[in-house]
Amino acid sequence: MPDGKLRNEIRIFCGNAHPKQAEQVCAYLDVPLGAAEVGRFPDGEIKIRILEDIRGRDVFILQPTSPPVNDHLMELLAIIDACKRASAQRITAVIPYYGYARQDRKHEGRVPITAKLVANLIATAGADRVLCMDLHATQIQGFFDIPLDHLYAWPVLLQHVHDMKMDNLTILSPDPGRMKLANRFAQKLNGELAVIDKRRKGDSDVEKGHVVGDIKGRTVVIVDDMISTAGSITQAVHTALEFGAREIITMCTHPVFCGRAFERLNGLPVKELAVCDTIPLKKRPENINLVVLSVSEVLAEAIRRTHLNESISKLFD
Repeated sequence: MPDGKLRNEIRIFCGNAHPKQAEQVCAYLDVPLGAAEVGRFPDGEIKIRILEDIRGRDVFILQPTSPPVNDHLMELLAIIDACKRASAQRITAVIPYYGYARQDRKHEGRVPITAKLVANLIATAGADRVLCMDLHATQIQGFFDIPLDHLYAWPVLLQHVHDMKMDNLTILSPDPGRMKLANRFAQKLNGELAVIDKRRKGDSDVEKGHVVGDIKGRTVVIVDDMISTAGSITQAVHTALEFGAREIITMCTHPVFCGRAFERLNGLPVKELAVCDTIPLKKRPENINLVVLSVSEVLAEAIRRTHLNESISKLFD
């Protein structure tokens, strides 16, 4: 629970990526949002100025690196540098959505591992710790040479499904890579587990998949970490319908929504599309029941526990 002593001990700042979420986190902790100028010089360069004394403070900078990714990433790096030069005792970068996470390996010759590059930039800028939520690939934790705490949105998503009081559930993983998450949902909800065996043709297109598991006549919940161009999720929905699903609910942590996402999501035949607010929605798909779930309390509690050197993993036991 929030502690009034935090007011004197920590400072929370944000860039322009998601100020509303920063305000919600501060409200939960009963801590004022730190005063800072995050703007632009006339030539477009990022201008940062911390407007209060943070010497010796435990500083947290909340900034998802969501689109426009490069702008928000550079804001984060500049704020970290400003806080370091202002003699903050410790700086923690709170990154609900970690951009460039999909470039986590060399899948072909002459390509960068940008997820590692960004990790290096954050550490070099002066961050002492990092908090991230639902990384696209868990091995990215190993790219950081500073401590990283990996947070999860599944308790929020799980509670939402539980509150809907549905029965005859099957949790469907849209690909084998999300089996662990789907299995956790299935166990917690006493549901069945199924997976789609799909073949990807490119960055935004997938071939028709086949369902392994029983979904005929059942309520199907499709869970994924992100929806980017919506190619995977729309293919999963149509595959589930083809294999006899009675009704479908889709869920994800990060609503990136880029490329052909809105074209694909508009009118998608699902009962509900539930997403988390790790990324602010500037535009919404039409003709679909979109529900936005807040992860602000999870982020706030992780910040509180980090400051007090308490266990974060117990949040997800």
